Amino acid sequence: MFRTLRPALTLFIGLTLLTGLAYPLLVTGIAQLAFPWRANGSVLAVNGTPVGSSLIGQDFSAPGVFWGRPSATIPQPDNGLASGGSNLGPTNPAQIAAVKANVDALRAADPGNEAPIPVDLVTASGSGLDPDISLAAAEYQLDRVARARHMRPQAVQRLLDAHAVHPFLGLFGEPRVNVLELNLALDGSVPRRLR
Repeated sequence: MFRTLRPALTLFIGLTLLTGLAYPLLVTGIAQLAFPWRANGSVLAVNGTPVGSSLIGQDFSAPGVFWGRPSATIPQPDNGLASGGSNLGPTNPAQIAAVKANVDALRAADPGNEAPIPVDLVTASGSGLDPDISLAAAEYQLDRVARARHMRPQAVQRLLDAHAVHPFLGLFGEPRVNVLELNLALDGSVPRRLR
């Protein structure tokens, strides 16, 4: 019996060591050497204190900051342990109610703004953790943020322009801005990358 099981056990132990130990150590080592900041979570710090990851959205709701994309994670928004969308279709009554509530919140926060609301400010993404918003979504909020901070809109626009990320090679992706980095810049903070 042992003669029959021995090759299977040898293969099991060998593959466990290869795929469960050697491969993860190799991939982790390469990531630490080639991309240490990303491999360690892309954590931003202000005065040595971590304030968040540039890869995970945060729930901003104060009038003087830019708001990110809505999050469908539970039990709270932007929960990194529960990444996922709502999986509700566009005609689902719960989805329609969620979008309407988001539109109402944006209109209440800036009643004079009659501009069309960008879709990424009222719908959650598939992950529920988007750290970025489109430049259109940031520009929609610009006057509200400037008024709340007693800043000139042109000054806020300069910060937005300085933190804008444009499509790769002018083709791939959409112009966007990282909400955490932009809000830290508004506060005058200079975030540092934690390694």
